[in-house]
Amino acid sequence: MAEANGNDAQPNNGVPALNAMVQYIKDFSFENPNAPRSLGPQSKAPNISIQVNVNAKQVAEADFEVEILLEGSAGEGADLLFKFELDYAGIFRLQNIAASDQHPVIMIECPRLLFPFARQIVADAVRNGGFPPLYIDPIDFASLYRQKMAEVAATGAPATAPN
Repeated sequence: MAEANGNDAQPNNGVPALNAMVQYIKDFSFENPNAPRSLGPQSKAPNISIQVNVNAKQVAEADFEVEILLEGSAGEGADLLFKFELDYAGIFRLQNIAASDQHPVIMIECPRLLFPFARQIVADAVRNGGFPPLYIDPIDFASLYRQKMAEVAATGAPATAPN
């Protein structure tokens, strides 16, 4: 009797599926502009700022590239301790998912799968820069998606699928 290893090219009998095909760093920057002064004791806790953005585009019939862009910094102006920019992406294959459901799957579930890896890259870079690791709090991509869709609805522009 043959055993299946999950890599067979057989159809999944109409069952919806989301598969991460590959994930990768597209671009990454970490700056420690005031080292070594920034590595000494600080008189107050730094202001930490983090921005998140999600982009997606279709790259094949059922494949989508989804990117999480994380930008952050600790400190401000002359007291800047560090800053980073990470563009982390993955290729996801959607099978048997209705067209009306694809946009939320791509913009919520795909970044949710990528986030733990992007979070670890940032934490390691901050630690390797001489600071305690920065563990970004989990992100509610569903809430971000609803907020973005509300903004789109308020402007009257149609929500479009990734292109």
